[in-house]
Order: sequence, then structure tokens, then C-alpha cells
Amino acid sequence: MAPGRARGSRSRRVSLPGVAELLRPAGRGTAVEAQRQASGRELHTQKITVYLSGSELLDLERARLTLRALGITVDRGRIVREALAVLLADLDAEGDRSLAARRLCEGAPPE
Repeated sequence: MAPGRARGSRSRRVSLPGVAELLRPAGRGTAVEAQRQASGRELHTQKITVYLSGSELLDLERARLTLRALGITVDRGRIVREALAVLLADLDAEGDRSLAARRLCEGAPPE
């Protein structure tokens, strides 16, 4: 048993999505999916780690300060979730013509 951990205490393991959720069709979504909304201030039970360059982190902080100057006070995580929602909605709606697909294709090494 790990030091400082009481017997019978809960594990820190997270629940993962099921097979059906992971293997759902990736075809074009419905109109509802095209209107993706980023989650706001709530308890987030899932976490990922994203590594950014110094300049990317600086750009993210500048975006946060720009929004703050416009009267929109949000944290960097909220900006990232909103950007992800917008990008995924575009991918759902436009497929290979989406901004994400085009940018990732440009950066992909030749086969």
C-alpha cells in the first residue's frame, strides 16, 4: 500500500469510454453536432496533456488578454475548449475541406 493512503480509499483511476463510443462512425454529423458547444465552467472528469512551444503559449496568453480587454474573462483552458469545439464543428460540416483537414494535410509528410 502506498504511504499516506488509507486502507479502502478510492482509486484515482478514471473511467474510459466504451467500445461503441470509441468506434462510432466518423461520417458527417447531424446539424446538432455541427453546432458543438464548448463546455464552460464545470467539473471536467477527463484530462489530456498538451505540449506547446513557448510562442504558442504566448499566443494563447495574448488571446486571453485580448478577450479580457473585450470584457470576456476566461481562462486558457476555456479558450482551448472553445477553439476545439469550433474546429470539430467545422470538421463535421466540411470534412476534407475543413480548416483542420487542410492544415493537417499541408503539414503531413509525403507518403
